[in-house]
Amino acid sequence: MEEKYIQQFKKGAYEMILLSLIAQKETYGYAILTEIQKQGGEIFAFAKEGTIYPILYRLTKAGLIQYRLVPAKANGGEKKYYSLTREGKDMLEKMKNFWENYKDCVDGFMKGDA
Repeated sequence: MEEKYIQQFKKGAYEMILLSLIAQKETYGYAILTEIQKQGGEIFAFAKEGTIYPILYRLTKAGLIQYRLVPAKANGGEKKYYSLTREGKDMLEKMKNFWENYKDCVDGFMKGDA
C-alpha cells in the first residue's frame, strides 16, 4: 500500500525530469533512461523503458519536444534524438517555477509534522 503513494510522487515528476534532461542536450531515449537511473539513485533506480518511452511520445504529441532520426551504427536502425521546442522550453520554465512554490508549500505543512 505504501508503495502506491511513493509511485504517485515519481509519476508526477517524470515529465519535468525528461524535459530537464532534454533541455541540457539533445539526447535519445536510452541515454535519458540511463541518466535518470544514474542521477536518481535509489528513488529512480528502477526506471524502465516502458515508463520513459510513452512519456516521450506524449511530450512529442503535445509539441513540447521534437526529434530527428539518426542512423544507429550498431544495428543499422535509427535513433530518435530529442530536443525541446520553444513551447517545451516555456513549459519547463513554468514547471520549475511551480515546483519551487509547491515544494515550499508542502515543506510548510511538513514542519508541523513531528
